[in-house]
Amino acid sequence: MESFAERVLEWYAEHARDLPWRRPGTDAWAVLVSEVMLQQTPVARVVPAYGAWLERWPTPAALAADSPGEAVRMWGKLGYPRRALRLHECATAIAARHRGAVPSTVDELLALPGVGAYTARAVASFAYGQRHPVVDTNVRRFVTRAVLGLGDAAPPSTTRDHATMEMLLPAEPARAARFGVAAMEVGAVVCTARAPRCRACPVRETCAWRGAGSPRYDGPARPVQRFAGTDRQVRGLLMDVLRGTADPVAAAALDAVWADDVQRARALDGLVADGLVDPLPDGRFALPARRPTLPTG
Repeated sequence: MESFAERVLEWYAEHARDLPWRRPGTDAWAVLVSEVMLQQTPVARVVPAYGAWLERWPTPAALAADSPGEAVRMWGKLGYPRRALRLHECATAIAARHRGAVPSTVDELLALPGVGAYTARAVASFAYGQRHPVVDTNVRRFVTRAVLGLGDAAPPSTTRDHATMEMLLPAEPARAARFGVAAMEVGAVVCTARAPRCRACPVRETCAWRGAGSPRYDGPARPVQRFAGTDRQVRGLLMDVLRGTADPVAAAALDAVWADDVQRARALDGLVADGLVDPLPDGRFALPARRPTLPTG
């Protein structure tokens, strides 16, 4: 599959977007921050948040020295704010266990709070130039079409997805790492879900999906996520109030954001359970205060 990889790498060298986390000199902490922010969030929304985050906390130790509430506040409108807490916990662990340096091995990365199989391999590959299959939604769709000839990827399977990507990786680690980014880019801007730009694809001549007549995806239907009226929307409104002030917030201020008392209470209880909100003894609510540091070792 070396020729496949070569064509993708040549395309990437000419057409890659200029994204800040891909620039020379980007360290492992910056790569880790970008990967956490990019989970379920469009690139256009991540770019300004990424820059502001690293300007404030350029190292894991800087973030670990601040409160988790400030991490949640800084997260702003990126969505899924538990990611901010996990990133703070991760920074605290890096500062305590690894002397402030993001570890380089997949096993060490997996041992960090909130770091899963994808993120561990992405950091090891993109920050440290190691040879690992890195498979996100865009890579899965591109490889499924170009290599397997299917309209779209089946439900994720880490074992299957990694094995398929492993076949395509160049042998040399640095090229394998760059190919991982390049395949991701093709999936993101060319082999898109709804309107793939096949004429611009670097592997269009050998694409198994095009060779099969571009069959439609006929796998299990994907659930459509709605937002309006859901607990997730209510959680976001409550978090907006809490992020908007440095002081604790009275219950009445939270009551005003949503008329349904039962749903609002359920959403608030969920935020408390997730560690995103601290209920105070006087009945007010605040973003989470500093937690005890993790033990070293």
